[in-house]
Amino acid sequence: MFLKRFSIFGCALLAAVVSGAFLPAAWAVSVFAISGVLVLIGLFDLAQPVHSIRRNYPIIGRMRWFFEDIRPEIRQYLIEDDHEQLPFSRSQRSLVYARSKNESSERAFGTQLDVYESGYEFIGHSNRPVPPGDPATFRVEIGGDACRQPYRASILNISAMSFGSLSANAILALNQGAKLGSFAHDTGEGSISPHHRHHGGDLIWEIGSGYFGCRNADGGFDPRAFEEKATDPQVKMIEIKLSQGAKPGHGGILPASKITEEIAQTRGVPMGQDCVSPARHSAFSTPNEMMAFIAELRQLSGGKPVGFKLCIGQPWEFMGMVKAMMDTGILPDFVVVDGAEGGTGASPLEFSDHLGMPMREGLLFVHNTLVGTGLRDRIRIGAAGKIVSAFDIAATRALGADWVNAARGFMFALGCVQSLSCNTNRCPVGVATQDPLLQRALVVPEKAERVFNFHRNTLHALAEMLAAAGLDHPSQIGPHHLVRRVSQTEVRLFSQLHTFLAEGELLSGSCHSSFYKNVWDIARADSFELL
Repeated sequence: MFLKRFSIFGCALLAAVVSGAFLPAAWAVSVFAISGVLVLIGLFDLAQPVHSIRRNYPIIGRMRWFFEDIRPEIRQYLIEDDHEQLPFSRSQRSLVYARSKNESSERAFGTQLDVYESGYEFIGHSNRPVPPGDPATFRVEIGGDACRQPYRASILNISAMSFGSLSANAILALNQGAKLGSFAHDTGEGSISPHHRHHGGDLIWEIGSGYFGCRNADGGFDPRAFEEKATDPQVKMIEIKLSQGAKPGHGGILPASKITEEIAQTRGVPMGQDCVSPARHSAFSTPNEMMAFIAELRQLSGGKPVGFKLCIGQPWEFMGMVKAMMDTGILPDFVVVDGAEGGTGASPLEFSDHLGMPMREGLLFVHNTLVGTGLRDRIRIGAAGKIVSAFDIAATRALGADWVNAARGFMFALGCVQSLSCNTNRCPVGVATQDPLLQRALVVPEKAERVFNFHRNTLHALAEMLAAAGLDHPSQIGPHHLVRRVSQTEVRLFSQLHTFLAEGELLSGSCHSSFYKNVWDIARADSFELL
């Protein structure tokens, strides 16, 4: 054991003594220098009080940290299973890479999935398939009665990712890709940067609790600053961010050291100070006040669609918002449901793993609440949460979404390799970094073409999948088309697995679901607190 612990240190010490005896011979100088450095490192390891392993295993103990540093790469490239979703599987990433490069995503020799494993899902095909629909028609009009400038959106759009969390080149490539494919690019809460504007792609402006881009000196909402940007023709919709899937209910801080002059100007914050995103909005504090804020933004924007994004948490809070819609007569044009499995940014582990409702459950809850109150036909629903394939889109629409947003899927199209270093400013492919040397790896025209290809090829795959089910448009898919295996010997339709409320059921007093009825009874329009 003694020899193992001090083997490298002892060899270095011996080499230093032997080579020192032969100085100043040429070979001895280099050996003495290297071995001398190792001896000094070993002596430091023996004396330092912080790491026990290095005290007991001088020099060799440092290999622990080296292998820990390269463990994610070793796992990803050599050990990871094709379908091990951590958080996205190699199979999912390969699909996006292939479609973004216009390569074939076909696979020989049958599925690699275990079709008898519980949780396996599929779409029932029809014996009367139809010709595939035109993906150019896979759009949804967003904008209610109070909206004067409705937006006809693609059913697949780029989800919220801010300039600051993503690099300038990444924002440029995403927006150019959106322009090429005529789909929308959500700005994220970091506001509209010059990089969002450069190529003129359609924008959804996300307004977070920090009111970046439309804030006053105290950090509150500035109507004039908002109106100036919101009336720009490039901005198609306004999205109030209540919470996000990555860290619902948690604010954020962009440290002063990471704030560049460009980020400060885009967000409207001073240099040399931490940029704080509060956990809650200051422009409203009750559901009724929130509806008034929505009406104000709609008026200031010139009648553009205004809605909000949230990860569902305490269900009575969303039902309180719906009660406020009915009490005030002010309806959002859309609601975007972000799943707890989502998130391109960094967050505390407990928030990532154990806070917020997953997308499917949140989506179904929002859909049912709007159906149960008779508002579903007047409010569109978007959804986001680990959506990368045509099947993901179909399954999400079957549970009530009108359109979907994808963040990490489009990051893969940009060249993301899932290095899990988004929060370190050391993204190896230039996507999630502000380091100009790392950003240069991302060539905008080439990556923009990949963003466009991924969107186009995914919708083409969706058209073919739906055609096999006898459908020629995504709006026709329902929960009765999707099937999930619940055991080795049983499968069930989504329509059998999930609760679906009838039109107006929450208002009629005949709600058959005790969960929905009980939560509706305690929800309040005048407060987010319980009744």
